[in-house]
Amino acid sequence: MSDQEKEQQPVEKKEKKSLSLNVVSNKEHKGFGAGTIDLSSVSCVMIDNGEAYIDVGAMHAKSKIEKGIKFSTNKEDVPNGRLCWIVWVAVDRNEEGSFYAGATACPMLVDTEARRGWKILAQHVNNLDYAIKRRFVLDELGTEEKAALKKLLVTNNQEWWDRSPDKLKEALNV
Repeated sequence: MSDQEKEQQPVEKKEKKSLSLNVVSNKEHKGFGAGTIDLSSVSCVMIDNGEAYIDVGAMHAKSKIEKGIKFSTNKEDVPNGRLCWIVWVAVDRNEEGSFYAGATACPMLVDTEARRGWKILAQHVNNLDYAIKRRFVLDELGTEEKAALKKLLVTNNQEWWDRSPDKLKEALNV
């Protein structure tokens, strides 16, 4: 094919491939994007000083609470830290409609004035995975935090709450 003929050929546009969070698995890799998980059904709820609110920045450790904080895995580095929580909430859908399908809570200590914090990243990642896998891990939350989370979930969407598993309702029954 001559150079002139090549120029006249339509140029094929390559389809952009989107990146997702890769997870390690024992399945054989089958090309780009294999072994990825979809995080679009997961929301981040922050609980701070008895108030629960949705903060999408938490998915990338950039929540309002976490911005500007240098985190350590050593609790002793944050002697004046206040206890905050991130709760991963997964939403699923069945024939009746959407519902809260998984929820897991992770603690962190934050000292805003000193710009220091404590959290265990591995726990945050594992609990995110548990929420995606439709588990409920809310035992560590105190009464005030459970009440705040329940209020947020109910207020956000009463129908989703009504369709949610009894296990969630029992875990947040205060």
